[in-house]
This record gives sequence, C-alpha cells and structure tokens, in this order.
Amino acid sequence: MEQTFIMIKPDGVQRGLFGEIIERFEKKGFSLKGLKLLTVDRTFAEMHYADLSAKPFFNGLVKYIVSGPVVAMVWAGKGVVTTGRKIIGATNPLESAAGTIRGDYAIDIGRVNCYLSWNVIHGSDSVESAKKEIALWFPDGVAEWQSSLHSWIYE
Repeated sequence: MEQTFIMIKPDGVQRGLFGEIIERFEKKGFSLKGLKLLTVDRTFAEMHYADLSAKPFFNGLVKYIVSGPVVAMVWAGKGVVTTGRKIIGATNPLESAAGTIRGDYAIDIGRVNCYLSWNVIHGSDSVESAKKEIALWFPDGVAEWQSSLHSWIYE
C-alpha cells in the first residue's frame, strides 16, 4: 500500500483540530501507521523544508513550524498521496473547497512574514517526497498492521 506523510501544523494543534483531521482520513478508509506529537527544533525543521531553503519565506516558515507542537502521521492506502491532498485542499485556504480541511478550518496563508502557515496541515505532494518525509520523521519505521475492516474497503 502507498504511504504518505501528514503533519498537523502548530495552528491546527493549538486549535485542537487533530481529532477531526484523523477522523477524515479514517473515514476515507486509510490506515494510520505512525503518529507522534512533538515540537521540532530549527535544525530538523530546516531539513524538512530543505527544498524551500532558497525561497524568501524560508526563515519565517521554519520559525513558524518550531513555534509549537505538531502532529506527525503516516497514512497508508490506495492512492493515499493524491487523495490525501484532495482531503487537505489547496495550499491557499481561500482557494480550498468547502469540505476540505483547509476549506473548512483555515483562512489565511501567511503569518508574520511567513508562508504556508495558518493553513493547518501539510501533506506529501508525491510518493517520492512521502518516502523522504517518512524516513525523516519516522526513522525507526512505522507500525505494520492491518485493520479487520481492510477487506471491506479494498478488493
């Protein structure tokens, strides 16, 4: 099964949205394989956002992501990367459809010279980036289990 990395950002954690977000992925039929609540340090945040290091908003983004705890998760299922991005919604919350996480819970894209904050959640944008992010956030691996509901969801 395909896997993706999902992170509830500090604003989503502070607002207590993690239960609702987890529920949306569960109701879709995806399996939670890894979960942790943690506060990351600057060095780790810089590794996670290394592909954005040349962008003018990089320092603000790093400052934002270390500002409070995040919930890091690994979800598995058929097409979970693409479908997960649809569940999350467009990066800019004002362009996110109602019914998506950002469409329902986010208003703004920026915070104090920062880009990609106040949009509640991060999701891998490709299978390749998911593999890199999962390896970074879950170096010891994730749980290998299968729900008894699996046969009701997949052929």
